[in-house]
Amino acid sequence: MTNKVYYTNTDVESWCSTIVRDMSLDGWRPDIVVGLTRGGLVPANLISQYYNAPMQTLKISFRDSDVTEHSIELCKKAIDRHRILIVDDINDSGATLNWIKQDWPSGCFPHDDEWNRIWGDNVRFAVLTHNYSSTFKDPDYHVWTVNKAEKDCWLVYPWEEFWK
Repeated sequence: MTNKVYYTNTDVESWCSTIVRDMSLDGWRPDIVVGLTRGGLVPANLISQYYNAPMQTLKISFRDSDVTEHSIELCKKAIDRHRILIVDDINDSGATLNWIKQDWPSGCFPHDDEWNRIWGDNVRFAVLTHNYSSTFKDPDYHVWTVNKAEKDCWLVYPWEEFWK
């Protein structure tokens, strides 16, 4: 049986504040905040409101289906030196963030050396929770960590079971 860990809206707000603080300490400020549907929408909205930065959404869902949305527009903005923060609730398996890192260069800019500069400079990743056993090892910002390989758990964010 999987152990469920419940988070509150207060937890999420506090964690978004921590991410904002960490970005400020890095001297990095997003021009665009991208919320990954579904889990990244609430934290992306909070961060975009704080920075008064436009928010966009990107649909990438490997848990519910194999639906992915390509964004040539965001790729081109990254190349044009816009700072883009991609936000999700959890870096669980790594499939979502790895997919973005593979999809964007193939969609709009073929040179790997240029993309190596863009990741971490123009484009950064923020997640509330980072799973140590994920195949995506280094989100730029995260607050909470778990290791699902050692202890199986299901993290329940407030938007997932608000009706209970």
